[in-house]
Amino acid sequence: MSKITVMDSRIEKMAQVLINYSTAVKPGERVLIRATSPVAEPLVQALYQEALRAGAQAFTYIHLRDEDTLALEATQQADLLGAANPMLELMYETCQVIIRIDASENPLAMVDYAPELQRAVVAGKRVLMKHQMEREGNGMLRRCTVLFPTQGLAQRAGMSLQRYEDFVYRACKLHLSDPVAAWQEVKTMQQRFVDYLVGKKLLHARGSNIDMTVSIEGRTFLNACGDSNFPDGEIFTGPVEDGVNGWVNFTYPAYYSDNRVSGIKLRFENGLITQATATENEAFLLSVLDSDPGARRLGEFAIGSNYDIQRWTGSILFDEKIGGTLHMAVGQGYPQTGSVNTSAVHWDMICDMQADGEISADGEVFYRNGQFLI
Repeated sequence: MSKITVMDSRIEKMAQVLINYSTAVKPGERVLIRATSPVAEPLVQALYQEALRAGAQAFTYIHLRDEDTLALEATQQADLLGAANPMLELMYETCQVIIRIDASENPLAMVDYAPELQRAVVAGKRVLMKHQMEREGNGMLRRCTVLFPTQGLAQRAGMSLQRYEDFVYRACKLHLSDPVAAWQEVKTMQQRFVDYLVGKKLLHARGSNIDMTVSIEGRTFLNACGDSNFPDGEIFTGPVEDGVNGWVNFTYPAYYSDNRVSGIKLRFENGLITQATATENEAFLLSVLDSDPGARRLGEFAIGSNYDIQRWTGSILFDEKIGGTLHMAVGQGYPQTGSVNTSAVHWDMICDMQADGEISADGEVFYRNGQFLI
């Protein structure tokens, strides 16, 4: 039988891990492989074949190059920009597995368009997010998000494409002879942290960049170990919606719809963001927070634990996992954590804890200077 030739053997290795470990595809299941750009076709091809080898029904959907900006150049009608894709909606309603590949060729493509137009484009994807969140929450869907290295993403990270590819595949542990065994070790390690937090009620994160309390009473921490994201390396939960108080300075720039916002500082009172400032692009920050009521509350609180990632790249899939950081997402929460916050927004922001940060649970310090003490 002939075998497809891909440009990099690590792509086939990634496909094998994604199908057989991350999403654990079973015979007869429906698998959607969705890529944001045609440049990711080598990975789409490898995943397609690997899913078929696993006995699944495999389907592919590759977006047009510059699809969002093509729409913005053609119309400013919010109802057209925000129309949900019925083909994808059907797949999000019926597939057991979805693998989404981020392959942005121009990570800054949307920056020059008015915020209200950008929000309209995002609104069109809210229907898919709703289906995804609900079906993940009730166990009907397994989803994994992965990145395919592109020249645009490499430029944003400040690397050559070759070095960026090496960075991406190493962070995914694909340089190892048995990456699945390595991810299973991550799972075992992180489960200790998750088990420790079972039954805890209040977290207190403090340091030069943060002083805030987060209620986690009745909420569940999840072990992110290469299944929902690839790479992975974090534990996360959904805070009690009115149980967040204090302030945080996010130490890395945060991107949303291609817009870079730096120096973000948020203050919370009873879960609500009452003050929000930024040293760069503050108007955009405020416009996103005003998208809907849920956008001014936290949907996620997480601690990054991938110590193979030690540099900021501008791609949240990697940056939120940096060992020694925590991150929070304003907006939509994950129902499987117990979160009931809903929003068209899910925007992750990262705070470095390595210099002088600590986190306590019900008064007991379990994390200091970027390291778990458990």
